[in-house]
Amino acid sequence: MKWKGRAGSRNVEDRRGRGVGGPVIAGGGIGGLLIVLLITFLGGDPGAILGGEGANSTSEPYVASEREEELADFVSVVLADTEEVWAEVFAKEGMEYVEPTLVLFSGSVQSACGMAGSATGPFYCPADSKLYIDLSFYDELERQFNAPGDFAMAYVVAHEVGHHVQNLLGVLGDVQQARNQLSETEYNQLQVRLELQADYLSGVWAHHAQGMGYLEEGDLEEALNAASAVGDDTIQKRTRGYAVPDSFTHGTSEQRKEWFYKGFQAGNLDEGNTFNSLDL
Repeated sequence: MKWKGRAGSRNVEDRRGRGVGGPVIAGGGIGGLLIVLLITFLGGDPGAILGGEGANSTSEPYVASEREEELADFVSVVLADTEEVWAEVFAKEGMEYVEPTLVLFSGSVQSACGMAGSATGPFYCPADSKLYIDLSFYDELERQFNAPGDFAMAYVVAHEVGHHVQNLLGVLGDVQQARNQLSETEYNQLQVRLELQADYLSGVWAHHAQGMGYLEEGDLEEALNAASAVGDDTIQKRTRGYAVPDSFTHGTSEQRKEWFYKGFQAGNLDEGNTFNSLDL
């Protein structure tokens, strides 16, 4: 992706090196539920939020490596690109896009949805409209998920921004309201549709990024590879040796690739209603 030399977002909050003591737990209400629902985007364990350990607070200054600082600059530029794209898309629909904040953290972090550790992966908290990312996830994406490349990481950021778009459109609120009316299996299926729509929305951003001349050869393949690598079936087969479809909350590898690519082709909100789609 062509990003060096371009301006980053002003909506980046750097909390790296700020330890958070105490147990990592989720907050109540919509934030408490959705942080569990959303932070597992790339196979994170909700138990790491509900009962994991927090890092001890420290007064030692945080010293980032040169590579980490470059990653921080990169995700800031990607966030700025999403701001430009979604402001334009929303304006065409007669709406105003409210920009989210991206929080960089290391180890653990306090959000309005509760405390979370790096093991949860990147997540979006609707209670404060912030995206949370530990930049060490870039290495995890490459090593654990076999999804290397800067555009794979851009897909991660765009997916979490997709959840912010869903929040602005009222989709997250609708999902929350439906929770008590559904069985666990039915609610899992609803979560799958939520996540696939976020994949579609990340594809919409990629469509416009290509139109602005920012994509390079191989970028689309990196994003599709990342989408495939984080499918529920692929993750479950790797971790337990078999897949349990009724427990899926994010969609299969093929579904995630397909909906990202649909968004990439369409470039608009019109074709991304996964909730009304009979065939995911």
